[in-house]
Amino acid sequence: MTGASPHTLRVTLSGDDRPGVTFALLAAVAEAQAEVLDLEQMVVRDHLTLSVLLGGADTDRLTSLAHSVGHRLGMRTRTRVGQGDSNTRRDGRAHVVALGQPLTAGGLAAVTARIAAHGANIDRIRRLSRYPVTTIELDVSGADVPRLRVELATVAAAERIDIAVAPAGLARIGSRLVVMDVDSTFIQQEVIELIAAHAGCEEQVAAVTERAMRGELDFAESLRARVALLAGLPATVLDEVRDEIVLTPGARTLVRTLKRLGDTVALVSGGFLEIVGPVAADLGIDHVLANRLEVADGRLTGRVDGEIVDRPGKAAALRRFAAEAGLPLSRTVAVGDGANDLDMLAAAGLGIAFNAKPLVREQADASVNVPYLDAVLFLLGITREDVEDADADAGTPTPAPPVISPGNPTRV
Repeated sequence: MTGASPHTLRVTLSGDDRPGVTFALLAAVAEAQAEVLDLEQMVVRDHLTLSVLLGGADTDRLTSLAHSVGHRLGMRTRTRVGQGDSNTRRDGRAHVVALGQPLTAGGLAAVTARIAAHGANIDRIRRLSRYPVTTIELDVSGADVPRLRVELATVAAAERIDIAVAPAGLARIGSRLVVMDVDSTFIQQEVIELIAAHAGCEEQVAAVTERAMRGELDFAESLRARVALLAGLPATVLDEVRDEIVLTPGARTLVRTLKRLGDTVALVSGGFLEIVGPVAADLGIDHVLANRLEVADGRLTGRVDGEIVDRPGKAAALRRFAAEAGLPLSRTVAVGDGANDLDMLAAAGLGIAFNAKPLVREQADASVNVPYLDAVLFLLGITREDVEDADADAGTPTPAPPVISPGNPTRV
């Protein structure tokens, strides 16, 4: 091309956002038959930053045209001549997602400092959500993903924010299987404790449950011991307990969004199918696995009917559901809070500890410690706008932004 330059020119315009800024710049440099080599734009609270890398034309002329556009629009214009294209991103690409309520500058500074100390580079940053939590995603290159995950887990604990590290690339795109624990994860209560309240032995059952969730007791043994205390209760108690169930804030939004994105959703529970089954059916959940209570002559016998769904059983269910959906384990996500969920979290492509016991947080890939279950969506790279778009496409009103306070976890 006549007059073409071996050099390239980076142009950055910044100022008040308005329609037509990108067009004005590109139309102006088109007069010099410039080639666009790279282009990125972002807007933060009505302030626009537009950067374009141009080649194939005289850089002096391009500089003049760019400054003319900036002057006409009342925007700051910066230009820099260099060689070649943008740097090719290095191997070791990952998505680092940080979320908090609030997400403090100090916490995010600690995240970025650790990434830099790791020797990785932050290539791009975007906000995924402002409510019910603030979520920022950083695209990183040059990382040893497993090691960075361990390093950032230390930062998360120290700064009291939630961080997830996932490899970038095709593994994050396409259909998923999301498998969730039920008690104290998908719902706010422990079902067996609700039933025990009708038998007058709630405190005894709760104490055993707590020890089992901390990993101090074998789950199957502890379940049999707890269920034995329920012997003699009328089976009609299960109907009453079902009416007492309270979903974790954000549970409906999480399932609704995943289903609209074409994902498969499953619940696996050491609780009871008599309670979990109707909840899953109401929400259109694809798979359910839970224990059954034995009933004879209209009363609970104090025994479990069939094989107990325990720690290995949950992991086996995840693998089975993935195979039925034709998905590799890398496309699976598991969410849970107790030691009974550890095998399932380890088997999944991404294991998320939700308001979990310390033992579980330490071993999970990521941890969520805010009271909103739909925060899991943001760890998957799904934005708040994606959630709202899915609701709009289905004609479902998106819940209004909540008044965020510890005493008001109301999202469903």
